[in-house]
Amino acid sequence: MYLEKAKEVFQIEAQAILNLAINLDDNFVQAVETILKCKGRVVITGMGKSGLIGRKIAATLASTGTPAFFLHPAEGIHGDLGMVTGQDVVIAISNSGETEEIINILPVLKRLGATIIALTGKQDSTLAKNSEVFLHIGIEKEACPLGLAPTASTTATLAMGDALAVVLLEARNFQPEDFALFHPGGALGRRLILLVDDLMHQGEEIPLVECGRKVKEALFEITAKKLGAAAVIDQDGKLLGILTDGDLRRHLEKDNQLLEKEVSEIMTKSPKTIGPGRLAAQALKMMQDKSITVLPVVTEKQKIIGMIHLHDLLKAGIV
Repeated sequence: MYLEKAKEVFQIEAQAILNLAINLDDNFVQAVETILKCKGRVVITGMGKSGLIGRKIAATLASTGTPAFFLHPAEGIHGDLGMVTGQDVVIAISNSGETEEIINILPVLKRLGATIIALTGKQDSTLAKNSEVFLHIGIEKEACPLGLAPTASTTATLAMGDALAVVLLEARNFQPEDFALFHPGGALGRRLILLVDDLMHQGEEIPLVECGRKVKEALFEITAKKLGAAAVIDQDGKLLGILTDGDLRRHLEKDNQLLEKEVSEIMTKSPKTIGPGRLAAQALKMMQDKSITVLPVVTEKQKIIGMIHLHDLLKAGIV
């Protein structure tokens, strides 16, 4: 019984969305073009459940390249309408088109000069008649058996908002890098924003040893800087090779006199490197592909300016 009822809800709400697609017309195109031409912001407003859906639509628009915010209509008539300008587009949501709080702010919105897009299920409603663009979100019936709780209607409204956001996203040629810019706290943001420069060890933190020095000195440097490797450089700071603690362990098993040898005898010549300005995610891929844990950061002339460790990338959430 419970499963059957749940399936019925899914079917009713799915049909509501399909009906939106079937009935979509040039009004949708007009809404998109109106928002694209907007020199201000998109203001979403709605009461009750419509307001909750409106908040989500505003958040989706804002994160995909369309500056938007939510305005509570009841707060609007007590001063918050000051947030709206004549350059803004207002998307007003009301299934009936007669929500009192929405109707009360319409005269002020019009006086301000804002463009109004109505999301309502009633074409002959007060809201629809007082808007420049009308998007129909009407449904055949709610999933609620009492026909009272907004269910299919809010699902349809949410879908319409998503459709607007996605079409606007593509129209603006919004890219993953743009999305990441608005989501610096997320994994995607970190992967697409953080650079090698942001995470690399610099200056005195770089483990360095000049070519011609003893392996023993390199060991002290590796131990002191705690990156598991030392870059071997010439007198001008140009990278010649790299010596890792793994290299030391492997050679010690075969050579008891290893510590007195010169680093140039056992270093890895022409090691993998990365340049400044590259994404940290690219550094991670290089390390994974080559099964290494440390990567020197060098200029075009191979002068070392930093070193980045796998742990730095993992700690920053570049996964």
